[in-house]
Amino acid sequence: MQQEAEQQFQTRDVAAVLFALVLPTLVTLAYFFWAEQYSANIQQATYGFAKVVQFAFPVVWVLWVQKRWPSPGRSLTEGVGLGIVFGLGVGGAMLALYHYWLKSAGFFAAAESEMIEKISGMQLNEAWKFAALGVFYSLFHSFLEEYYWRWFVFGQLRRMVSLWVAVVISSLGFMAHHVLVLASYFGIAEPVTWVFSLAIAIGGAFWAWLYHRSGSLLGPWLSHLLVDAAIFVIGYEIVQKAIGN
Repeated sequence: MQQEAEQQFQTRDVAAVLFALVLPTLVTLAYFFWAEQYSANIQQATYGFAKVVQFAFPVVWVLWVQKRWPSPGRSLTEGVGLGIVFGLGVGGAMLALYHYWLKSAGFFAAAESEMIEKISGMQLNEAWKFAALGVFYSLFHSFLEEYYWRWFVFGQLRRMVSLWVAVVISSLGFMAHHVLVLASYFGIAEPVTWVFSLAIAIGGAFWAWLYHRSGSLLGPWLSHLLVDAAIFVIGYEIVQKAIGN
C-alpha cells in the first residue's frame, strides 16, 4: 500500500508539471489567437483570467495538494551579482544589436504593423501607458515568471530528474509560449522566430542554473528584469510613431 501511495504521488506530480509546462502556451494561444476576433475588453479579460490561473496554480499545488510550505533559499542575495551581470550583458547586447544593425536594416519593418495593431488593441496609444506596461512587466511579471518557471517548474522537475534534464525541459517549456508570441509578429516559419526563441531558451537555462546554484530567485529575477526592460525600450522605439506623448 505504501509503495502504491508513493507511485500515485509521483504520477500526480508528473501530471502537475506537464500541465504547468503547457499552460502558458495555452494562455498565449487564447490571447494572441483564439480571442483575437473579439473586442479589446474581451481579449483583456481572457488574458487576465488566464494569467491568474497560471500564477495561482503553483502555490495552490504546493500548499494544498503536496501539503508543504515552500522552504526559503540558502541566501537571499547569493547569485545577485552574476544575475545582474548577465542581465546587463544581454540587455546591452540587444540594444546595441538593434541600434547598430537591425534598426537601419529595417529588420522589424514586417512586424511593425502587427505590433502597432496589438498595442492599439490594448489601448496603449499614449506613451505613459506603454511605459507603465513596461514597468509592470519588467518589475512584476518578470518575478512571476521566475516564480513560475524556476521555483515551481524547474524546482519540481529537479526532484524527479537530473539537474541538466530539468534545466533543458523547463527552458524549452519557457521558450514554447514565446514562440507563439514571436510567430504572431514575424510568422511561424520565419528563421527569426526560432533564433529569438532559442535565445529565450538559453536565457531560461541560465536562470534555472543560477537558481539551482544560489537557491534564491533574486538573482534570476533581477537578471530577467533587466532583459525585459531592454525589450520594452526597443519595443517603444519600434512603435513610437503610433504612440502619443
